Amino acid sequence: MPIEAPAPLEITLSDQFRMVAALRRELETQPGAGPIELVETHISFVLVGADTAYKIRKAVNPGFLDFSSLARRRADCERELRLNRRLAPELYLGLAELRGTPDAPRLDGTGPLLDCAVVMKAFDQDGLWDRLAARDELDAAAIDSLARQLAAFHRQAAVADPQSRFGRPEQVHAPMLDNLDALAALLSGRADALCLRRLRRREAGAFAALAPRIEARRGAGRVRECHGDLHLGNVVRIQGRTTVFDCIEFNEDFRWIDVMDEIAFMAMDLEAHARPGLAHRFVDAYLQAAGDYDGAAVLRWYRQYRALVRAKVAALRARQAGQDAAGAARPYLELAHRSGQRAAPLLLITHGLSGSGKTTLSQGVVETLGAIRIRSDVERKRLFGLPALASSGSAPGAGIYDAAAGAAVQARLLEAAGAVLDGGYSALLDATFLRRAARDAARRLAAARGLRFVILDFEVDGATLRERVRARAARADDASEAGLEVLAAQMRSAEPLGSDEQRFVVRVPQAGADWSALLA
Repeated sequence: MPIEAPAPLEITLSDQFRMVAALRRELETQPGAGPIELVETHISFVLVGADTAYKIRKAVNPGFLDFSSLARRRADCERELRLNRRLAPELYLGLAELRGTPDAPRLDGTGPLLDCAVVMKAFDQDGLWDRLAARDELDAAAIDSLARQLAAFHRQAAVADPQSRFGRPEQVHAPMLDNLDALAALLSGRADALCLRRLRRREAGAFAALAPRIEARRGAGRVRECHGDLHLGNVVRIQGRTTVFDCIEFNEDFRWIDVMDEIAFMAMDLEAHARPGLAHRFVDAYLQAAGDYDGAAVLRWYRQYRALVRAKVAALRARQAGQDAAGAARPYLELAHRSGQRAAPLLLITHGLSGSGKTTLSQGVVETLGAIRIRSDVERKRLFGLPALASSGSAPGAGIYDAAAGAAVQARLLEAAGAVLDGGYSALLDATFLRRAARDAARRLAAARGLRFVILDFEVDGATLRERVRARAARADDASEAGLEVLAAQMRSAEPLGSDEQRFVVRVPQAGADWSALLA
């Protein structure tokens, strides 16, 4: 007769601490293994060796997940493999069983089944983005790479069924209220209680105004099966490449979310790590890649929500470790408070010939002021279904550059700017704006909302312009297709700024612009 496998054991969290410690010692005795690092979160243990890592779920049920049984933990391991292979297939290798006893566990050995682990390819922990940020090594190229990856990932991600609960206002609001309730229970100090009450009042008013927009975005297909846990600790640099891992697999409600909820999490966490300029750059780069400028309307509320998520996680981890929960949560509470505040935004437009540095130099407006930039060259390609760097093959004044296309691009710029401004963010329209009518239309958009209007004027000599345009065409690394022929036509037909426009003009130096001072 066949020998029956020993029945699985239902182990406790206390058993798991012993099991993990024993497994760590066992792994370190293997030839060439070296030291094994233990990384512990509020819901998992991760043993990291030179080549392989093992992630084991804690036998806990904190309310937002339930890992209290072996069957639940195993099912979650299987989901983790499936979902994370969407963004990091090279990291997620398979599933291993732990057998034996808590004091003598063996990977894929014999004896009763204790637990299971997700097997991952190990990577240098110093490449984690939270560590890069702490060393001031997180750069613009990495931010731009992540933004492009996420835009592509979201385009391909499954869209929530319109009949499902996902993305409905009441479903979106519930975790915000749960976080506030959880924090109220975790933090007993008077100052923290007052802060939470203020946050609760302000959030309630903001959400009531946003609920119709949240429902509209669900109907527009913006609720998708996302990563769900996009903070700096879940992004890593491996051999110069940005990789996103460790998505939310244990709770569908946390994963099937508005794509801007995902973007808000990373932006919030960059700010929490004292990198506000990179946070602004990330949001801008994502929106440029995705074209979802309507998302600006909900971004601020989601940033506040995500700050409260991290506040709760920090408090839970501190309490598990016997540390000060209130002290761990407080920086995120302060960030949640700042995220809910909004100042009057600006509408800025660029004015200058091709090659005058509009896109390069105005990056400072994005990173200093948190403006969201809408580029005419990118939106033109998007309107015609082309990637930003694709060549349209159009002759000057023809194809996607004819008069009708130009009018459509201008309408798109104004529409996107209106969405950004209504979301409480400054909008920067990056185009030549050589025609008075186009400038006037933007000016009316600002006036209709009672907002300040600014013309960023870029002036460069002709020889420099021609050299820059020639070099850009040779590199083929920009959305603009303007060549020397287009530049010459612009020089002939540009309509100069009128005397009545001068009060809106800010002259932009070609290097070293202090945007806070220029726009004061």
